[in-house]
Amino acid sequence: MDTDVLDTLMLALDGGGVTVPETGDILFLRAEPGPVLSLLPTARLTCQQTFKPPHDALKAAGHTLLAPGSEQFGPAALTLILPPRQKDEARGLYARAMLAAPEGATVLACLPNTLGAKTAEKTLGEIAGETQSLSKNKCRAFWARKDSARFNKALAEAWVAADQPQPVADGEMWSRPGLFSWDRVDAGSELLAESVPEDIKGAGADFGAGQGYLTKAVLAHCPRITHMDLYEAEHRAIACAEKTLEGIDNVAIHWADVTRDPQESRYDFILMNPPFHVGRADAAGLGQAFIQAAARALKPGGALYMVANRHLPYEATVKACFKQYEILEDSGGYKVIRADRPKRQK
Repeated sequence: MDTDVLDTLMLALDGGGVTVPETGDILFLRAEPGPVLSLLPTARLTCQQTFKPPHDALKAAGHTLLAPGSEQFGPAALTLILPPRQKDEARGLYARAMLAAPEGATVLACLPNTLGAKTAEKTLGEIAGETQSLSKNKCRAFWARKDSARFNKALAEAWVAADQPQPVADGEMWSRPGLFSWDRVDAGSELLAESVPEDIKGAGADFGAGQGYLTKAVLAHCPRITHMDLYEAEHRAIACAEKTLEGIDNVAIHWADVTRDPQESRYDFILMNPPFHVGRADAAGLGQAFIQAAARALKPGGALYMVANRHLPYEATVKACFKQYEILEDSGGYKVIRADRPKRQK
C-alpha cells in the first residue's frame, strides 16, 4: 500500500474532519499495517483483509481480524476503507459498509488521485447522498455519514449483488469483479494450458491459481495427473475456484502466500501464471519470488511450466534456480517457459 494513502487517511482522522468515536466498534476494511492504526483504539478495532500477506502481517501485530471470507459486517460507529482498484468490487465494498453502518455512523475511504479518487468519492455519494473530503499527498480522503433519509438502499443492494461469484466465459470458469482477468479467460493462461504436454504425470501445483481455470484446463487433457494443489493469496478467488472445479475430486485449494507457505520438495510439476503488478506498475520481483518458491517446492527431478508477458525479465532467475530451461512458446506477447531439475540452495 502506498504510504501516502495511509498518511492522508491519518490526516482525516487527526483534525481533518473525521472524529474517532469515543464509543462503539471501529471497522477497517482492506486494512493495511501502518501508523494510522495507532490512532484507533485497538480494543474496539476489527480489521478485514482478503489478501494473505497483509492479513498475516495484521494478525502478527495482534489485531483482531474478521474471517477472510466475511462479507456481512456488524454495525460500526466508524468504518475505514482502502478501496480496491476495480469499480464493481469497490462499489460492493462501499455498499456493504453503508448497509451495515448504524444511523449517524461515518464511512471513510482514501485513494490516490491517479487511481480515480475523485470519481470514487462521487461513487460513495451515489448511495450516501452527501460526502466530504480532503486532499493531500496527491491522495483524497472522502467520507459520508449514514443518513437513512438520503441513503439509496436499493442501489447499494444492487451493487452488492453485482459483486458476487458468477459464471463467465460461457461457463468455463466462475469469477467475480476484482480478480485478475475476472470476466474472461486470460490469454496467457490459455496458452500455458495448451503448452503442457498430455503425458505429464504425478502430483502438481498451481501457484497463483486464481479462479482455477488453468488447473481445470490442464486436467482435462492430462489424464496421468494424480493430484493438484491450488495456491491463491486472494481469498475472494477461493469460492470461484471451488465452483470452477466443482465435481473434480483430485484437487485441493489453499488460501496461501506461495512465497512462504508450500512445502519443500513435494511436487512433480508446478504450473503458474504469476502476478506482476503492484498497483499499476510492473513488479517483476513478484514473479521472480514465485520462480524461487517453485524451485523449493519441486522434487529433484520436477519441472516448472510458466507463462509471462514477453518483456518481463524472468530468464535470469529461472537460470539461477534450475539446471536447464527452454522457451516452449513465444507468441501473442507471451512466453511459455519450461524449467527442469531445480537447483538446491546450499
